[in-house]
Amino acid sequence: MTRRCTASLRNCPAASAGFPTRAPSCGFATCWEAHDLAAQMLAAVNDTLSRRGLLLKSGSVVDATLIAAPSSTKNSTGARDPEMHQTKKGNNWHFGMKAHIGADRDSGLVHTVIGTAANVSDVTIGNALLHGQKTDVFADAGYQGADKRPEATGANWHVAMRLSVRRKLRRTPRIGKLIECVERIKAAVRAKAEHPFRVVKRQFGYTKVRYRGLKKNMAQLKTLFALATMCPQ
Repeated sequence: MTRRCTASLRNCPAASAGFPTRAPSCGFATCWEAHDLAAQMLAAVNDTLSRRGLLLKSGSVVDATLIAAPSSTKNSTGARDPEMHQTKKGNNWHFGMKAHIGADRDSGLVHTVIGTAANVSDVTIGNALLHGQKTDVFADAGYQGADKRPEATGANWHVAMRLSVRRKLRRTPRIGKLIECVERIKAAVRAKAEHPFRVVKRQFGYTKVRYRGLKKNMAQLKTLFALATMCPQ
């Protein structure tokens, strides 16, 4: 995976801005976590892209994805990772963590990454994924009520309507067609946040956590999303 990340970084335009393009040596991961260099790297990438006019401040898209963790108890402690939890998605149960991201509405570039246990609700993290300058936010139905929470920043939330409500509105053809058009427009904007997930999970192959605990895995996630942000869509 390290070779693939390094190869992707070499092909990215921001590599010319002074970011390292060589794979880290042994022991560097510990230093990377201790000094929170992953967050600094993501901030440096965002600053570079902002100065080049690629990262705008008018709107944001927020989304989350599940990252699996080993559920086996065959280890020295005889227990699963206490910082990971299980959650139900559809009819399936998943054990692991969630990666929450805030991406630019126009470019899809990631500006914020937060990691939590898998059972943490998306709506509780939504407002923490925004920049202070954001005026419009697009999100799926899991963020219903984010604008009414105590930590709300006053941004205009454009949240997807729940599927059950959309089905009821289809019974009235005129209103139903109008609602469908609006929901398709919102879905097209939200799709911007899917590209970073695809790069991290498919191109970098990060579908399962590598370490125990959230801190180490968050350092790796922020690094991967920084690399994904620098890669062209």
